[in-house]
Amino acid sequence: MPDETARPEADPAQSPHDSAVERVPAEAPMGQTLMRGWRGRCPRCGQGGLFRAYLKVREECPACGQSFRGLRADDGPAYVTILIAGHLAIPLMYWGAEWENMWVSVAAISAVVLVGSLALLPRVKGAFLGVLWRSA
Repeated sequence: MPDETARPEADPAQSPHDSAVERVPAEAPMGQTLMRGWRGRCPRCGQGGLFRAYLKVREECPACGQSFRGLRADDGPAYVTILIAGHLAIPLMYWGAEWENMWVSVAAISAVVLVGSLALLPRVKGAFLGVLWRSA
């Protein structure tokens, strides 16, 4: 006699994780999807917005309906942003070392790195999502 409290077996064909990201046509160039993501646009159509808030990815594209549920950039964009911001900060540190007031140079360099990082992070995340969407 079957146990009525047991859960029914899930159909693998209807799993939301398998079908969340649609396959890309072979003619979609990697550079185009990367640049669409960099601009915060849907990597599929380039029209709809990719983010609903600063770094919150939309569930789907408002223009074409492409689902973004299966795309996870995790920590990659943060690492690349820190790498870029750090390389930009090094010349500023050499230049700021010549200033007479050390605290002014530290404050100025910190402000430039902070603002640069905050400006770069959503763009880098969008580029990551574009590449992930293309290679899904």
